[in-house]
Amino acid sequence: MKKILVACGAGVVTSTVAMNKLKEAFDEHHVPEDAYQIDQTSIAQVASMADNYDLVVTTTQYDGAEGTTVLNGLPFLTNIGVEPLIDKAFEVLGFQE
Repeated sequence: MKKILVACGAGVVTSTVAMNKLKEAFDEHHVPEDAYQIDQTSIAQVASMADNYDLVVTTTQYDGAEGTTVLNGLPFLTNIGVEPLIDKAFEVLGFQE
């Protein structure tokens, strides 16, 4: 199972939007629900949690967590550049398109 951490400023509103868009993309590409787990958090908690995840998606600026791929999830909020972001997430997670 691939673990994904989605973070925003407070860990509630924009991370929920990003999480829902990821789930929609996984559904559209027929990724089984038992193939992934998505958790939410605040950006302040990312550094202490990132090592336990295969991918981190943030909706605010974050300079990285060593050893874990961090993607900027702003396209989920603006709807500009969503497909390349989804493609990169699939690549990182090893999901087939």
